Amino acid sequence: MLTIAVIAKECIPGRVKTRLHPPFSLVEAAEIASASLGDTLDVVSAVPADRRILFFDGENPPAEARGFEILHQNEGTLDERLGYLFDSVDGPLLMIGMDTPQVTRELLEPVITRWHDDIDAWFGFASDGGFWALGMREPDGSLIRGVAMSEAETGRDQLERLLEAEMRVKLLAEINDVDSIDDARDVAAIAPDGRFAEVFDRVSVRAGVRDLQLDRRA
Repeated sequence: MLTIAVIAKECIPGRVKTRLHPPFSLVEAAEIASASLGDTLDVVSAVPADRRILFFDGENPPAEARGFEILHQNEGTLDERLGYLFDSVDGPLLMIGMDTPQVTRELLEPVITRWHDDIDAWFGFASDGGFWALGMREPDGSLIRGVAMSEAETGRDQLERLLEAEMRVKLLAEINDVDSIDDARDVAAIAPDGRFAEVFDRVSVRAGVRDLQLDRRA
């Protein structure tokens, strides 16, 4: 019985993607974040799973979360919140972030089709040193609490925690979190047909930074 959880914030201006401001306004940055989350939820909605959770910090879940259970985030640092999520779910759990709108079924396919008895955990590095995916056959929040998040070594430290617990870990593909404008440009190029690319192009023009816009249809 596989559960897939997406961790996300409500896309309120000033609360999400603030590193895109400037050149984008806080409203435009929130539009980009909303598109990223929407694309991620669409992919998770389309892959086989017994249970889908939106692990949500906010009051108004997006429309794309229809069919997801809403589990509200607890107070505390990110490691404490992730620990709470992993202690709240029984059976195999895969958690992914909202900052990877280029995620596809193909990227998740190993977890869906090849989570055999000889695999205890799945782990996906993000290119900034963090991680975009973490799965455990037997979820245990204590293996996350205490890991310093949003640091250059976060991914390495989290993987070490799993290995120190003698877990047999398989790696997923490394992909890029959307944190900076360069990240957004690269991700829009990888997934040109999603709402993320459409919104990024549109707000780039609106913000007068056309050099950030990619001609992906040439």
